[in-house]
Amino acid sequence: MTTLKQTPSQTVGPYFAYGLCPQQYDFDYKSLFTSVLADREAAGEHISIVGQVFDGDGKVIGDAMIEMSQVDANGHYPQSREEILKTGFHGFARMGTGTDPHKRFIIETVKPGRANPDEAPHINVILTMRGMLLHTFTRIYFDDETSANEQDPVLAAVPAERRGTLIARREPDSANVYRFDIHMQGDKETVFFDL
Repeated sequence: MTTLKQTPSQTVGPYFAYGLCPQQYDFDYKSLFTSVLADREAAGEHISIVGQVFDGDGKVIGDAMIEMSQVDANGHYPQSREEILKTGFHGFARMGTGTDPHKRFIIETVKPGRANPDEAPHINVILTMRGMLLHTFTRIYFDDETSANEQDPVLAAVPAERRGTLIARREPDSANVYRFDIHMQGDKETVFFDL
């Protein structure tokens, strides 16, 4: 009898695109999650998070997978499928960077509220890509939430000179687009958390 072994948690291989983002890669299977974290009818300020993933040489990575989760505009995670259908807020999104011509991730959502009074509005991010045996965790904070960011205990635990790697910046020519790039290594390396 053949013993099957565990599938590695890598994006390399057919199971990444085929199993996790099939519609984005034009497979005939429905994706469980898409790049839309909040539908247009969801309450709150609708925003887009746009960015790229860069390797240590500053080259754009075209086979990363980004997953994001967050609370809604009122600071709540969805509790049931019925709530998601009623509110249009999914609370979770997934996108492969290889699906965009510029190798970007583009997540459609609403600006999160505060999950707790001492936390700044933020989005949790999980990144998986080639060459990584395990995924990484980081967060996105917002440049126009200065006062809340100063009070956030997680952001305060990050050395001051590195906090900027966790801040999404509102694009100057757009009221609802935030730019957030992820740098895997180098002098601009994004802060990753050990969870």
